[in-house]
Amino acid sequence: MLFAATLFTEKTAFARLPNLQGAPEGKLSLHNIHSNERLTVTYRNSLGEYDPEALKALNWLLRCHYTNQATKMDLRVIEYLNQVDKNLGGGNEIQIISGYRSPAYNSELRREGHGGVAKHSLHTKGKALDIAVPGVGLKTVRRTALALAYGGVGYYSQPGFVHIDSGNFRVWGR
Repeated sequence: MLFAATLFTEKTAFARLPNLQGAPEGKLSLHNIHSNERLTVTYRNSLGEYDPEALKALNWLLRCHYTNQATKMDLRVIEYLNQVDKNLGGGNEIQIISGYRSPAYNSELRREGHGGVAKHSLHTKGKALDIAVPGVGLKTVRRTALALAYGGVGYYSQPGFVHIDSGNFRVWGR
């Protein structure tokens, strides 16, 4: 069963996204590097209708690997990821380094001194993803995300990922 969703009601950079009706399907191929799970899923059809079971599968794959806790991921960050993939040619298997982070895991990372882990990280709200695309350089992924100007873009050459989120547009890292 499919249902239509109103995605972009907040006054954010996402208000600039086109109406999804008539857009190509929302389809992603993901590999969670911590659980070694893979998922290829069509979560939105070309009418802009979302598949609840596909979204549930995405939420599970993007769960916190530390606590195994899942959350309802923000559709805007899913759509952002889809646009990044489409702009990279589409059909890429995107590595998920970090999706949702439970507050406990986020605090643990901060205690361990992992640089760049924000106290109130958007990962803890299901609004951020750390990604890499095998065969595509990190700088290209970063440049592609920046060109969209939809949300936050962080660049972490070491340990090797690009952060995207559905917050306000901002940029960090080199």
